[in-house]
Amino acid sequence: MLIRRETPADVEAIRAVTGAAFAANPGGEVRLVDELRADTGWIPALSLVAEADGEVVGHVVCTRGSVDGAPALGLGPLSVLPARQRTGVGKALVHTALGVADGLGEPLVVLLGDPAYYSRFGFRLASTLGITPPIPEWAPHFQARPLSSHHPALRGTFHYAHPFTTL
Repeated sequence: MLIRRETPADVEAIRAVTGAAFAANPGGEVRLVDELRADTGWIPALSLVAEADGEVVGHVVCTRGSVDGAPALGLGPLSVLPARQRTGVGKALVHTALGVADGLGEPLVVLLGDPAYYSRFGFRLASTLGITPPIPEWAPHFQARPLSSHHPALRGTFHYAHPFTTL
């Protein structure tokens, strides 16, 4: 398996992977990724695909967000073809995204997800870092992962890239 940056040739495959991974919400996450790609919060270096045998089998993206005006990243969606789930694809995508973000000097990555899954990557409840979600009800699943350039003074409410606000 190869983890690499998204290219223009991958867009349709990413749509297919995202649609399959989120089949319970047809079109929602697919539309979100398309809208993120067109948004100013899009960071090309942080849109990654997992390729196996020449086929895109997974995708993850981190986009520009902020904590009370200071730069931070929001991770998601993370998509893996159902037949490839629980085979390490998602794990490889998240580890790579965190490594790239750290290499770019980003201070923090946040996400909304299952704490039991994401804690293996160093994510913890964002509230322990003084970061609150944009929607208070998300708090039990709103997590943050500080990176090398994180400073404890980075506190406040996290704001996702604009397309997340139209979900």
